[in-house]
Amino acid sequence: MARAGSLAAAARSLGVNHTTVLRRLSAYENRLGVRLFDRLPSGYVPTAIGDAMVSDLAVIDGAIHDVVRRAAGQDRQLTGLVRLSTTDTLMASILPSALAAVRAAHPGIRLEVSTANAFAILTRREADIALRPTSSPPEGLIGRRLISAIYAAYAAPAYLADQPANTPLHLHRWLGLDVSLRETSAARWLREHLPNVEPVAQADSFVTLRELASAGLGVAILPTYLGDASVALVRVPGTADLDLGAALWLLTHEDLRRVARIDAVVTVLVAALTHRATSRGTAKT
Repeated sequence: MARAGSLAAAARSLGVNHTTVLRRLSAYENRLGVRLFDRLPSGYVPTAIGDAMVSDLAVIDGAIHDVVRRAAGQDRQLTGLVRLSTTDTLMASILPSALAAVRAAHPGIRLEVSTANAFAILTRREADIALRPTSSPPEGLIGRRLISAIYAAYAAPAYLADQPANTPLHLHRWLGLDVSLRETSAARWLREHLPNVEPVAQADSFVTLRELASAGLGVAILPTYLGDASVALVRVPGTADLDLGAALWLLTHEDLRRVARIDAVVTVLVAALTHRATSRGTAKT
């Protein structure tokens, strides 16, 4: 409940009905004689006592998951499920063909892909592998830096045709990133180089920015592996590639690197993605 924030979300996580969660929570509070959650319109929020209990129990929870991870690490079968956490940007560009290579090499492995725009908590087995662009991989995970995530400015040809030649960057209509992506390399570049430019539109994903730019709304900073793959976009004349310090990382938990099916998926993804980057020149190795 503390992690999920609502009955429905907790029920989905546990695989039970939400009334079951409510009944168990009420019974537990009655047995302890304390209220563990405040029922607010926005959801269930732990009380001070509940918050303290969650913090203490997290230690036990972590120990349980460590045992599960170590046991899973002994699995040497090239069959079963592998969960991959990635981004919609990668799924809209270079990743599907790499996943097809995984399937061709290991047909006994089933893939489950999540594109939520946050690092999955690998230590809690929400994902087995994370493939994401970042400038600072989370601590406690191991993996490989595959390629530099290079960015560039893109716009629709029709938009550029309406602009004077050699229009300065600050005079273009810009598309921005909303607060959920404000810590990305692209958002930091926009704040640093175009501090006084008000975006004509903002979005919470680079895929959405691509679609807005393709429709002619303005200029967007996009990863080159996404922008170059779009037939509706061209690079803004006179602009250079932007190496913003981010890279594409393939990460997993140390306890899982000995799992045969996970190691097999990682091996194929590394080969497929680095080969694509080298052959197309869309990112620097």
